[in-house]
Amino acid sequence: MAQRITIIQGHPDSGGNRFCHALGEAYAAGAREAGLEVKIIDVAHLDVWFLRTQAEFETGPTPPRIIEAQEAIRWAEHLLVIYPLWLGTMPALLKAFFEQTFRPGFAFRTGERGWGGLLKDRSARIVVTMGMPAFIYRWYFGAHGLKSLERSILRFVGMKPIRETLIGMIGRLDEAKRRAWLDKLRALGRDGA
Repeated sequence: MAQRITIIQGHPDSGGNRFCHALGEAYAAGAREAGLEVKIIDVAHLDVWFLRTQAEFETGPTPPRIIEAQEAIRWAEHLLVIYPLWLGTMPALLKAFFEQTFRPGFAFRTGERGWGGLLKDRSARIVVTMGMPAFIYRWYFGAHGLKSLERSILRFVGMKPIRETLIGMIGRLDEAKRRAWLDKLRALGRDGA
């Protein structure tokens, strides 16, 4: 069980009144109940700009709040990434955050012998909320956006295992189903999983 957890809250609404926020809070509460340490990165409150060139990605300046996020990720043994599904993938702000944060030298190395992940010995869980049924996203769409985050970002930098929690039909959940999902996230937090 991971003892140090960093939650990346990827909902771009800075108002904080979304179900993604409630899920993250439930997970954090469960983890703290179990005596685990928790840090939270709320992407909506960071000054994240979009990188436009390879040079910006490789050697451009890293904003201080992104450096703080990198330190929280480096500190963690387990990451929880939460976001709503927008057009089949993560919101653009969260993708920009990953591009700013998971840069060469921090998340992976490059060189004559090729690349290698620098964030090994960390596990991750991805929680995605969506308007469609979760099985349709997996079966018909192949969960392409989720697979991209798993394979092209998290596994690329060395994280494993990576687990998924998909919550479909978010707009139609009644109070009992919302409570059940919050209870599930609280239990996952207690387990550090």
